[in-house]
Amino acid sequence: MFFSKNKAPGVTWLVVGLGNTGDEYEHTRHNMGFDVLDTLADQLDIPIQRLKFRALTNTAVVGGEKVLLMKPVTFMNLSGEAVEQAASFYKIPPSRILVISDEVALPPGKLRIRPSGSAGGHNGLKNIIAHLHSDQFPRIRVGVGQKPHPDYDMADWVLGRPQGEDQAAIDAAVKRAADAVSCVIQEGVDRAMNKFN
Repeated sequence: MFFSKNKAPGVTWLVVGLGNTGDEYEHTRHNMGFDVLDTLADQLDIPIQRLKFRALTNTAVVGGEKVLLMKPVTFMNLSGEAVEQAASFYKIPPSRILVISDEVALPPGKLRIRPSGSAGGHNGLKNIIAHLHSDQFPRIRVGVGQKPHPDYDMADWVLGRPQGEDQAAIDAAVKRAADAVSCVIQEGVDRAMNKFN
């Protein structure tokens, strides 16, 4: 592989996909981070299956950088525990921790890339901010749409699976988000925002 010459000696980025482990959560709206990471892993032809830092992990070269791909196995609202352990071990600053999550405030299939910001009510992001003591990390949010009715339970909505047109839009967005990961790492957040938002 032509990658081997320029492989960095240590991990320089963490790419974290948020989701919940277990068959019952697969491909639910709340598991967009896992779906994006699985798509990226398929493109790179590497499995994300090494248990380390309370996450399923593997290292890969993405955009010329050595990256740790992470799917925390702690459940969504404790994702920060895994991220903090890996960041501390590899001495990765928040600006090089790219987090991928679902976003109910975006229409299905829309992407929003940001260099930093609040959790926006997302428990996974909230926990990562708490553990890193910083919200200055880039993130890619995949739109899953708002719940259909104000009385509809939010947990039921995000733990449900999209259907029909929503599913098609989200599938396409997951592929675009995997491409956006490489763009953020190689060309920077601003360029990725211009290209994918």
